[in-house]
Amino acid sequence: MTKSAKLSKREATALAINTAALALADERGLDGFTMDTLAEAAGVSRRTLFNYFPGKIDAILGNPPEQNTEALETFRAGGPTGNLMADIKELTLDVLASAEVGVQEFARFRRLLKSEPRILHAAHARFEEKSELMVSLIGEREGADKDPRRARIAVRLILTAFDLALDDFLEQPGEATLAEQFSRTFSTIQELLG
Repeated sequence: MTKSAKLSKREATALAINTAALALADERGLDGFTMDTLAEAAGVSRRTLFNYFPGKIDAILGNPPEQNTEALETFRAGGPTGNLMADIKELTLDVLASAEVGVQEFARFRRLLKSEPRILHAAHARFEEKSELMVSLIGEREGADKDPRRARIAVRLILTAFDLALDDFLEQPGEATLAEQFSRTFSTIQELLG
């Protein structure tokens, strides 16, 4: 089954817009194309485009992958293993497995982060928002009596593992999926920390 066969029509349209926005921004720069150009490249009307994304940067960032509600509830309740880091790893793997973003799209996105400060700023703001949500989720799981720094440190470790895994994924295309690279990187971090 292809990736598009798994996606709803709405998800497929959002992905088409995101892919076109990444390609246009990579080829022409953020100011090198209009929303009309993006709509045409994505094969949608201007109205449809604005129903999905309010601007070019939002289209470039795309929609974040959805977290499985059942997996979140299991995590919140202390599962699936009872070990905080192992359970964060499982949540992350669940998201990465559902994201199915290719090497080319990640490589384009990385180049844009390095070359366009406005995209970097927007991505950082989204990243911080998602990090705070994860810290809050860990706080709910751990309870008020736990040191809140534990949650922040856990999230930063996971983000570091993701960043390193993304480097490997981009440098060694085809060797493993991003989820597999993340799992390997996380296992190495666990080994190092004992």
